[in-house]
Amino acid sequence: MHFAAGVIRQQIANILVAWKMTPGMAEITAEIMADTDLSGIDSHGISMLTWYEGKVQAGTLRLAVEPRVVRENAVTALIDAGGGLGHPAAAMAARMAADKAAAYGLGGAGVTNSHHFGPAGYYAKMMSDRGFIGFATCQSRTVAVQPTRSRTRVFGTNPLACAAPARRNPPFLLDMATSTIAAQKVKVYAYQGKPLPGGWVLDENGQPISDAALARENIFNTQKGGLSPLGGTAEMASHKGYGLSMMVQILGSTLVGGSFAPLDEPRGAMDHGDNIGHFLLAIDPKWFRPAGLFEDALDDMIDYLHAQPPVNPEEPVFVPGDPERQAREKRLQEGVPLSAPLVENIRALCARCGAQFLLS
Repeated sequence: MHFAAGVIRQQIANILVAWKMTPGMAEITAEIMADTDLSGIDSHGISMLTWYEGKVQAGTLRLAVEPRVVRENAVTALIDAGGGLGHPAAAMAARMAADKAAAYGLGGAGVTNSHHFGPAGYYAKMMSDRGFIGFATCQSRTVAVQPTRSRTRVFGTNPLACAAPARRNPPFLLDMATSTIAAQKVKVYAYQGKPLPGGWVLDENGQPISDAALARENIFNTQKGGLSPLGGTAEMASHKGYGLSMMVQILGSTLVGGSFAPLDEPRGAMDHGDNIGHFLLAIDPKWFRPAGLFEDALDDMIDYLHAQPPVNPEEPVFVPGDPERQAREKRLQEGVPLSAPLVENIRALCARCGAQFLLS
């Protein structure tokens, strides 16, 4: 079933307001989540609502809050999200980082006491849309990834994103988990009844799991196995994904006062909220070289990459950000596809919270 992005946006907003989120914060959050679905990132858009509902009911996600600045100087800021969803707080941080970069060449903003914020790339692109190189990191709450050589889980998927503006081309936009895949993609495959590619998820014996429903159960409801770091195995250089995951944890959590779930959860430090952290950095290229030269050089690089002969003529060489733009163009024309089980989950959720159901 396909739905216009505007319908999905309004459906999300209806539910968030029913959960007592202020209309302004709900509008920002719904815009980011609907844009995520429009860009083909199905794991981080409307499908997240059923997970958020569990957090709301458990009292670890507070929606009747607004982010506030608790510390600020010329080039840095720290924002307290109040235990609410990370989307409004991260958007606020991206704007502040960009404002500071406009004045001083660099601007950094951190967010503490937050929650899931959707795709990191959205916030990096917010900064590149204003002419800056944008960098965004976020720790992940769900402990799902096994470090190289470890039998147990330690990190979340810990995403990072970087966006950079060009002149005649769309911006470079890298948005990636530091695990082989994002945990929510396992849910998407389970919703769609599709088998998992080999090596995405491992069982407690280190063997690949292809059954998406079993993998979802193991990741979200048990401690059996987990996701692999980027690379998959030690032989395939998973230590690089492991190192990137730790880097994101340091920037997106340790630096801003966020949690480290393996240590904080056992001692009760996360009983009333997940305390997710985000870190966003904006860089103004004009402070490093004459205005316009960075964008022109990036255009030349993008054009050169696009011009490389592909292995398969049906699959031309792409630059990070191209797949999301292609998905957006297609979904603007055809609508955003939602699986029947997901639509029924949203219908039931609306019945529980009293929100108007629009996905009929």
